[in-house]
Amino acid sequence: MQTALPGSSRTLFQWLALLICAGAFGQLLHALAVPAGLFLGPMLVAIIFGISGVQLHLHRQVFRFGQGCVGLLFAHSVTWAVLVSMAQSWHLMLIATFMTVVLSALVGLGTVRFGGIPGSTAAWGTAPGAASAMVSMAEENGADSRVVATMQYVRVVCVVMIGSLVSHLLGATPGANAVANAPAVLQGPHLLDGLLSLGVVLVGITLGSRLPAGALLTPLLLGGALQLSGLLTINLPGPLLAVAYGAIGCYIGLRFDRQTVRYVWKRLPTMIAGAVALIVLCAACAYVLTLAMGADFLSMYLATSPGGLDAMAIIAVETHADVGLVLAMQTLRLFGVILTGAFCARQIIRLTRG
Repeated sequence: MQTALPGSSRTLFQWLALLICAGAFGQLLHALAVPAGLFLGPMLVAIIFGISGVQLHLHRQVFRFGQGCVGLLFAHSVTWAVLVSMAQSWHLMLIATFMTVVLSALVGLGTVRFGGIPGSTAAWGTAPGAASAMVSMAEENGADSRVVATMQYVRVVCVVMIGSLVSHLLGATPGANAVANAPAVLQGPHLLDGLLSLGVVLVGITLGSRLPAGALLTPLLLGGALQLSGLLTINLPGPLLAVAYGAIGCYIGLRFDRQTVRYVWKRLPTMIAGAVALIVLCAACAYVLTLAMGADFLSMYLATSPGGLDAMAIIAVETHADVGLVLAMQTLRLFGVILTGAFCARQIIRLTRG
């Protein structure tokens, strides 16, 4: 006669299975030179676990720590030369941000017209900002947070998978130091740099607790400022970054549970179609901006791609894209969406009622 495992033992077994499978699949994709494999692998495994009925939820602080590590890694690419380049192209970046917000509003309007999704929900669900920030703002404005969360994370999954495919087709592969930008065992001055870098991450996620995407942006800004001033040499061990990538991937993947998928199943094709349409439109925008700014297409594609800042950061770092450009445009768009999101939602509701 078989006996069921106690609840705590079953949960522990599920966590061990998730961690082993996510880590193994992430390492496999990384070994196969799949862009952002250490992030993409855990995310796909977590999606399978989530929709199979496993009731696991990664603590938000673990997710925020992962974001902080990615933000500090991004700060490593902040140099005076990058800032000068950004200052010279600020007008084109503003145009790109405006175009992306307008395109997302048009796609949101289309999902209302043809997909039967309420206007306010569609507006927040298609907004190309940080998914967690958009879900929070959607709840504050009376939209259905379940549908908004699903639309946001469906788009993130589409963006990451298509972004990895585009990177592969363009010949970009992760370099040997794409993740391991420091030795696994730090000694001497490297140990001090590693400890200081870890301290910046912890301080940054604490200070940014009340800001949209603050767990990523605050360590980025703090680390960038310290590096530019010569007070810090950013140095994070590769295994820590792999854990950070996996934490972000698992957090996103576990948001896809059975109840949510069942609730939105009939609208899922519309969500995927809307996400792909927005990606294609942004890619076309990236091509035009590539000709105008003289940047490489991959960097501009990642800079305009409507995915999360953390996901695009991971792909940009691993494929040796122009990290400064991706950072500037993704951050600018995030603030643009936060400032205009409520206005766009009201306009979409007004147009769909007319």
